[in-house]
Amino acid sequence: MESSDLQDLGITLSPADYAAKLAALTQRCGLDGVVCSAQEAVRFKHELGQAFKLVTPGIRPQGSDAGDQRRIMTPEQAQEAGVDYMVIGRPVTQSADPAATLRAINDSLRKGA
Repeated sequence: MESSDLQDLGITLSPADYAAKLAALTQRCGLDGVVCSAQEAVRFKHELGQAFKLVTPGIRPQGSDAGDQRRIMTPEQAQEAGVDYMVIGRPVTQSADPAATLRAINDSLRKGA
């Protein structure tokens, strides 16, 4: 969401602050994590702790088309940010060789570990 989308709903917080508010509420309700943009991962891990799980769509290997995702990161960037579960869909499913694409992603993540 953009700031203008939130303002249309009467929410005056920035998208990042609103996401953090909702994530904190989720944790207070006893849930173990959230689905969020990888852009929020560092902040959420800092504010909510390393045990709070983050599932992030919009993960794209370097050079992949962003598709309809606005806030993307590479798998390596997401790993560095503290993402627990990466959702990597179309770059794999629409690849000419999905297995090779997954191997390349896994290899890049092992190098960063």
